[in-house]
Amino acid sequence: MFSDIGALELVTLVVLAVLVFGPDKLPKVIQDVSRFIRKVREFSDSAKADIRSELGPEFKDFEFEDLNPKTFLRKQLENNEDLKELKELRGTFDLKKEMNEVADAVHGRETTPSAAPAAVNGSPDLLKKQDKPDTGERPPYDSDAT
Repeated sequence: MFSDIGALELVTLVVLAVLVFGPDKLPKVIQDVSRFIRKVREFSDSAKADIRSELGPEFKDFEFEDLNPKTFLRKQLENNEDLKELKELRGTFDLKKEMNEVADAVHGRETTPSAAPAAVNGSPDLLKKQDKPDTGERPPYDSDAT
């Protein structure tokens, strides 16, 4: 509940409590607050027990934390095989590298050899800038382009 409060914030709260309630009333206020929190927890636990007893034996393993959508989704996705494959695919794909290669191709810059392989799975690298043919050599003919 108070896991994100640092030491400085805690000292500030104690000093503020002493100033507001005074050193004489502060122990009584702390007792009252702790008693109130204890009663709220007891009420919550008894309400949970009543709900579980009313639901019946088929809901023995029911947890109220599962009603939180984040927890429910996390539990459902933990056991999903497609999610594991997606994480593996995400690990192999580097968006920044791909965007740099596309930008280099658009601007006509040469890509570094380590960043762009010459051929992937037997297909030519389309991002690599083509060499200009010699003066006497004819450019390659592409029947699909005409």
